[in-house]
Amino acid sequence: MLKKSLLSAIAMGSAVMAGADQSQAADLTISCGAVGAELTLCQEGVHAWEAATGHSVDIVSTPNSSTERLSLYQQILSANSSDIDIFQIDVIWPGLLANHLLDLADVLGEDAAEGHFPAIIENNTVDGRLVAMPWFTDAGVLYYRTDLLEQHGFEPPETWEQLTEIARDIQDAERAAGNERMHGFVFQGRAYEGLTVNALEWVASHGGGSLVEHDGEISINNARAAAALGLAASWIGEITPNGALNYTEEEARGVFQGGNAVFMRNWPYAWSLAQSEGSEVRGKVGVTQLPAGAEGASAAGLGGWNLAVSRYSDNPELAAELVAFLTGLEEQKRRAIEGAYNPTLAALYEDAEVLEAVPFFGELYDTFVNAVARPSAVTGDAYGRVSNAFFSATHDVLSGSRSGEQAVADLERNLSRVKRRNW
Repeated sequence: MLKKSLLSAIAMGSAVMAGADQSQAADLTISCGAVGAELTLCQEGVHAWEAATGHSVDIVSTPNSSTERLSLYQQILSANSSDIDIFQIDVIWPGLLANHLLDLADVLGEDAAEGHFPAIIENNTVDGRLVAMPWFTDAGVLYYRTDLLEQHGFEPPETWEQLTEIARDIQDAERAAGNERMHGFVFQGRAYEGLTVNALEWVASHGGGSLVEHDGEISINNARAAAALGLAASWIGEITPNGALNYTEEEARGVFQGGNAVFMRNWPYAWSLAQSEGSEVRGKVGVTQLPAGAEGASAAGLGGWNLAVSRYSDNPELAAELVAFLTGLEEQKRRAIEGAYNPTLAALYEDAEVLEAVPFFGELYDTFVNAVARPSAVTGDAYGRVSNAFFSATHDVLSGSRSGEQAVADLERNLSRVKRRNW
């Protein structure tokens, strides 16, 4: 059975098992939760469904890294394994995994997607098949220390250049006052999918395009894209710690929530954790849109996760019922209030209780709706290679081994070879 190798792979990835006793047979197995409060909120939702239906569910927690998680999923699904019924999948994976996933409209009905953001439903529909239901959506946002900006006489930055200057000024002043651990700006700098999103935000906000455009044109080799990457490289060792070259979302959040950064780029989930009891920055955090580049506008990378049912599930209809419950209005509302996870149901952005818990959901609604998508649709099965090439080249620029100009020229050549073979 694949289950032994699966559990070994998860253990090697420093993941944990949670939920029901693994020695007892469960009706379903779901993979959900990794970053922040995802796992806890998933457990709570699953337990509510168990209590209401009498069924039992094993919950598998996977690696924080989305790159590692995708690799694990592909291993499981390629083996046609029935060990996991429900998968939490990234917004960029429906096209990659569609052949292994159930058409949820066949089970839940043609109105299953009613009320969800149409763009996400379109993203999750492959060859006319609804292969995943939206669980939450996401877009990159800028967190900032309201107390420090007020103390030092600054407003939230509107451009990356302003962020650079403000971050340096406050960092230097705080260190001079005795806080030697203060940094100006933290983000996701590890060579993984998260860096693809950060880099796409930098490039797009400078007017440098979207790496690969909707018509398949490779657009990365231009001066604005090179300048964007060069600016980001200038932060390392200056306003951003060298350690950020190995940061994912959680490492960046740890620094910011520990009170040691002025600004942080992250996803909305970090809001509720920053405001939680015991947080060093509780009551001292603001959220705004990401800055614009010199010749562009603010660009937030589209994120978000969905729930999909494996075609190899022994209980596909039951699994689809659990997916419908976890992605339904009441459960999405609970997750928004308790964990600041963006709903995919438009009605919840007008819900008074949601807006009281997470005020910036209303203020940044347009940011969430108009976020910049990664080129997964146009590149199809080749997206993994495209993203790997992009984040590797960006990481080289951040670490100082290549200039921005060299990186975008090399990247164009690399992507051209991938394009000739794959799209």
